[in-house]
Amino acid sequence: MFDGPDYPQALDESLFDSWFEMGRSRKIPYAYMLIIWDDIESKYQPVFVESREEIQDYEPYGSSPGQQLLIAAYDLYSESKIA
Repeated sequence: MFDGPDYPQALDESLFDSWFEMGRSRKIPYAYMLIIWDDIESKYQPVFVESREEIQDYEPYGSSPGQQLLIAAYDLYSESKIA
């Protein structure tokens, strides 16, 4: 997943799927899962947020240099990618 020239590196699909389960099992009622690229650690990380407004706190990957850049955002329950 996320393999190609538009992404920094590939992401293991089983790890990606486990992040959905992790987000749904939290006590806080998160609604969205963000896939963040951490430039310092050179790896993907999940970030769980409660509202769409919180997604705007992250810069999209490729828009500017930064430590944590947004790769994609997903609805935590339908698992659909959101724009």
